[in-house]
Order: sequence, then C-alpha cells, then structure tokens
Amino acid sequence: MMRQAGRYMAAYQQLSKRHPSFRERSETTDLIVEITLQPWRAFGPDGVILFSDILTPLDAMGIPFEIDENKGPVIDSPIRTTEALKALTPVQLDKLHFVDDSLRQIRKEIEGTAALLGFVGAPWTLATYCVEGGTTRTYTKIKGMIHSAPDVLRALLQHLANEIATYAAFQVDAGAQCIQVFDSWGGQLPPDQWDEWAKPYIIEVISQLKKKHPTVPVVLYANGSGGLMERMATTGADVIGVDWTIDMADARARIDGALKASPGGSEKPRLSVQGNVDPAVLFASKDAITDAINRCVAKAGSRGHILNLGHGVLVGTPEESVLHFFETTRSLKYAEQPVAANVA
Repeated sequence: MMRQAGRYMAAYQQLSKRHPSFRERSETTDLIVEITLQPWRAFGPDGVILFSDILTPLDAMGIPFEIDENKGPVIDSPIRTTEALKALTPVQLDKLHFVDDSLRQIRKEIEGTAALLGFVGAPWTLATYCVEGGTTRTYTKIKGMIHSAPDVLRALLQHLANEIATYAAFQVDAGAQCIQVFDSWGGQLPPDQWDEWAKPYIIEVISQLKKKHPTVPVVLYANGSGGLMERMATTGADVIGVDWTIDMADARARIDGALKASPGGSEKPRLSVQGNVDPAVLFASKDAITDAINRCVAKAGSRGHILNLGHGVLVGTPEESVLHFFETTRSLKYAEQPVAANVA
C-alpha cells in the first residue's frame, strides 16, 4: 500500500514527537527500520516499502535541500542555468549508507514473509523540485525552461536519469526486491510534452537498472496519468500503477492495447497493473471498503494485478480501515488462483 508507513499511524506520531525532524527520521538507520516495519507489524502486508523520500539522494548529487515542516522541500539554489549545472556531481553512494544499512536490516527481519520494495523519483519529478526550488502548484518555472532553456533542462534531466538509475541499482544491491519509479508530477505535463520531457528519461532509468538487475521488477506510477496510460506501457516497466481517477478496466485495456501495438508487442509478456482503490474510501464503512476492493479486483482481471490504493494513504485515515483493507484482500480468491499481492 502506497505510503503505508506514516502520519496516519499512532506509532509513527509518537515516534515523530521524539524525533521531529523528517530528515532525521528518513536518514537515520534505526529510525528508518522502525518506521518501515510499523505497518508490517500492524497489518501484515505482502510487501514492505522502505521509509524514505524521493528527494533523499539529491544531497549526494550536489543538490542540497531542506525539509520545512510547514512548506515541505526547500532548495535554496535552484538549477536554472548552465552555471548552476556545474554544481551537479555523480551520486556519492557513501553518503547514502543509511539506505544500504536499512535495506539490509529490513530484508533480514522480513525474509520469507514479505517482499522488500525500494523506490526512486522519476527525473522530471525530481527536476521540478530542483528548478522550482521546492513544491509548486503551477510549475511555471520548469515549464518555462522547456521554451527558454531547453538545453539546460535536458542536461539536468539526463544527469538525474543516470544517477537515479545508479541509486536504484544500489537499493537492489542492498536487498530491495522491486523498485518503484514515481513520476509524481508527470501528469502535470500535456501528453506530447511528457513524451519529450519525461518518458525518455524514465526509459533511461529503467533500462540502466535492467542492465544491472534484469530480473528485478519495476513499477511505474504517475499521478494524474489518465492521459498517459498508453505511453507508460512502453517505458520498459513491468507494472503500471493506476491512480483512482481511472477506471481499472479501461486502464487494463489501454495498457494491453498499447503494448500489443508497439514494435514486437505481440511477443512481449502482458504487463501487470497496480491499484487503484480511491484512498478516500478508507474513511467510509467496512462494507464500502469491501465493495470498492471487489469492484477493483473484478475490473483488473484474474492475473497480473497488485491490489493497492490509487495513491498514498491519507493523513487521518483510521488504522482499522487499513487493517480491513489488508484482511479483505487476503480473503479473496479466484477459482484457480489467489488475488495477486496486496501491497506495493
């Protein structure tokens, strides 16, 4: 379940009182391990997701950032010029030792009971923070660079693609059994611009990772991706994450159709899908949650489906509703095979 560890859990809230800095919680091995395992101990999911942040590797690439508890990420030196590009460095993996240490400890703890998932931010999404200097609702600066400084933006995206691929492989080396690529802000681009400014760099991340770890599955998720389903299907990802605003049956048909129509598509294995229960339904009754799960499963079909929310768990979600989600999922079976894993 996306964002399965976090602010909705009482155990996390108590820990946060003792350790109020998000950077401390996400960059200290003991705290990462504890937070990561909180939902595993409480709900018994099939997959355990490393507690981290998509911005975590930026410091190790020469892009310092801070997390303001009210404003969110802050980058004091945005990258908008050729001169600013000179500050970028290859990712220094020794600065990310806490990721390596945490993954190894978690893998040892859960071995044989659940899969361990790592994740990275997609280049376009990371670039939005690097260019805008933090969070934004308009994306005017980075979208402006598409027209005013395309070469600078391409250089930034290529650098991010190369180093994020290295970071993803680093996670697999440390024990991650699956990598999720989050293009959180990819849906803010018109589809033709996503083709030019997001997709090629996602392909680069996945292809570089697959060269080092060809059997490790990759999940690609883009928020607001209703206009991108066909495009996401041809990135090299093994699983396409579907948000809650898309009908799962439509998403499945569009993904299958796009893959089949691609060069050599008839020879390629069918892609799996992940999602896409509306996170808000977890505020409703147990019957409503069960109904939403059943409808999602029926529309996804009887194979290649990772049942999940269509986005992360919302703050304030009742823990008993999350537990019901997992318990209901584990109780479902098709005539010949169980429903696929319920968490990634």
